[in-house]
Amino acid sequence: MSVAKSTPHDAALLHVTGKARYVDDVPMPANTLHLAFGLSQVAHGTITSINLDAVKAADGVVKVLVAGDLPAENDVSPAARDEPLLATGSVHYIGQPIFCVIATSHLAARKAARLGQVKIAEKPAVLTIDAALAADSKFEEPVTFLKGEPEAVLAGFDKDQTVTGSFDLGGQEHFYLEGQASLALPQDNGDMVVQSSTQHPSEIQHKVAAALGKPFHAVRVEIRRMGGGFGGKESQGNALAVACAVAAQLTGRPCKMRYDRDDDMIITGKRHDFRLEYTAAFDANGKVQALIMHQYARCGWAQDLSIPVADRAMLHADNAYHLPHARIISHRLKTNTQSATAYRGFGGPQGMVPIERVMDHIAHKLDCDPLDVRRVNFYKNGQTTPYHMTIEDSVITPLVAELRKTSGYDARYAAIQKDHADNPDSILKRGIALTPVKFGISFTLTHLNQAGALVHIYSDGSVQLNHGGTEMGQGLFTKVAQVAATTLGIPLEQVKITATDTGKVPNTSATAASSGADLNGMAVKNACDTLKARIAEFLAPQYDCKAADVQFSNGNITLGADEIPFNDAISLAYQNRISLSATGFYATPKIQWDRMAGRGRPFFYFAYGAAVTEVVIDTLSGEYRILRTDLLHDAGKSLNPVLDIGQIEGGYVQGAGWLTTEELVWDDKGSLRTHAPSTYKIPACSDRPQVFNVALFENENAEDTIYKSKAVGEPPFMLGISAWIALSHAISGCSASGEYPAINAPATPEEVLKTVTRLKGESW
Repeated sequence: MSVAKSTPHDAALLHVTGKARYVDDVPMPANTLHLAFGLSQVAHGTITSINLDAVKAADGVVKVLVAGDLPAENDVSPAARDEPLLATGSVHYIGQPIFCVIATSHLAARKAARLGQVKIAEKPAVLTIDAALAADSKFEEPVTFLKGEPEAVLAGFDKDQTVTGSFDLGGQEHFYLEGQASLALPQDNGDMVVQSSTQHPSEIQHKVAAALGKPFHAVRVEIRRMGGGFGGKESQGNALAVACAVAAQLTGRPCKMRYDRDDDMIITGKRHDFRLEYTAAFDANGKVQALIMHQYARCGWAQDLSIPVADRAMLHADNAYHLPHARIISHRLKTNTQSATAYRGFGGPQGMVPIERVMDHIAHKLDCDPLDVRRVNFYKNGQTTPYHMTIEDSVITPLVAELRKTSGYDARYAAIQKDHADNPDSILKRGIALTPVKFGISFTLTHLNQAGALVHIYSDGSVQLNHGGTEMGQGLFTKVAQVAATTLGIPLEQVKITATDTGKVPNTSATAASSGADLNGMAVKNACDTLKARIAEFLAPQYDCKAADVQFSNGNITLGADEIPFNDAISLAYQNRISLSATGFYATPKIQWDRMAGRGRPFFYFAYGAAVTEVVIDTLSGEYRILRTDLLHDAGKSLNPVLDIGQIEGGYVQGAGWLTTEELVWDDKGSLRTHAPSTYKIPACSDRPQVFNVALFENENAEDTIYKSKAVGEPPFMLGISAWIALSHAISGCSASGEYPAINAPATPEEVLKTVTRLKGESW
């Protein structure tokens, strides 16, 4: 079997040698044109005049477009139709495209775009959560999940058995290695071929077709690989693809566009930042009896994917904990900032962080090990979530027990507690935390849980397959090739996956929601099973056996007492005019979700995990280091352990970066000041844990997924929460009054020092 083996990424050698071809590497015809946007320098206002004479006269400029020049629809939104490609009369954030320059080179287009003279009558800009609340600026009325009677239960507890808090949780820049890029090649009869660095080829197809006034079949979108996506290429690539296609249609020439890093960060959306407010009641053991949670999401100027992101934050407000009485209230706020968008976890992380804060706060009030509070609240199978889904597959208790033992958590926690007590004035303070993850797998928009595939077996026995998933470095193509090889019983080297192409597999969903291998793996297996049945029905009568008894394994086909090489059997089938091409399809079973009622089963299953992180802080500067991290993650029966471990490592580091070093800063005019690597700090190699232990939990998916595996794309991201909680534990060693170390996120050195200073009773 090819599955369950640690097979290297199919493009690993290309990646490390720099030979992997991305959109920006595709050779272009000599007459290719290049695009750049002219951007708003005002956060909110009405456009009173646009003078583009200097732009049109600039070297290399071929054409300049404004909204009125577009041939059909002026919309690049994923769903709400509220995001024009080019501004129409008003601007809503600094960085919004107003006009588009088409020039003979990338540099010429960028230089010319700076020459536009746009006059804007400024209006008051809503930039913050507080301002949005004051102005009642929102996309919809607050949404509520309700289970039990939390208000009534809370009323029965005094202040010694309740915790209340509020904190801010920052956004995050995707910072993919390959920026947004697209190119369009005009074809006969007005058709268009688009290459786009996108996680959602079908959405690009739809938006381009609408912008050109064409049916979907007139547009073909292809993508071989991305240099990272993390959700930032689910909808944010629409503008580039549409602009290139429109320009190609108007000029009759190939057109290409890529954002420079600064433009990329200024124009595109980020992870939603949140404010979280909570009140919880608990018994003497720390078991939560009731919870009221308010989630305030800053969504930016357009809806983008904010509604489902905010929904998923609500769906993960419980994380791994049973809440018998709970009210979760979500506020979706509209502001004059970049339209926040999908990011790894898609709201799940913003939902989990506050409940981990609640558990930590309760433990601090009870003066006990936070792990004891977490364990007493863990889900047991048969209990229900705040959205009334019954938990059936929980493995969090044995998983945490195993990690607790292998990480030596108890002794390490006791040693740190002793150090806090014995050395209250020490400059260096350590902290440790063990936090769990329970992450739901499926798109919450039910119809997206489907996938298609196309599999060809050539007459020499080699196999080529195509599916709707996209490769962004996560190893999806390798995993799906393993599925095909295992199903057909042939060596992995005999299978090749071609670039994702809307002309081969239609109506695809985004490669998102951690569903890539689940959906596309099953679709490919379905196609391979069809081919196997077809071949078996042809061969069985010739070898006096039943088709059901024909076996495919080890590069051979077994027919009763006979065995023939797979390649020979394929050649024979071809010569007898047996079809060797098949489509496959898969739709996730069991899921149903009523969003308005806040009830149902939005997830097919849950992925689980846990992390132990130990940190040390310098109380004089606020600087810190991650000393050691131990991760244990549930990948089910892993399709490829080495790829999954890589995803777990990367997810943890990215999650820890979000909560510690990655700070987005806007000034009081709404201008993003952290728009380059010099001002925005993602974790570097030197920031990784000095000791980093990662293991897979031995488990098999209880549901019938592809070879009993579990999704591994997003769930490990939330393991990084343990770093933030560990910093809080370290800071608690500075508290002279016993006050809870309430720290915001990201917990930058400045934020750490500010909190330490406050707890010491000193002035900041």
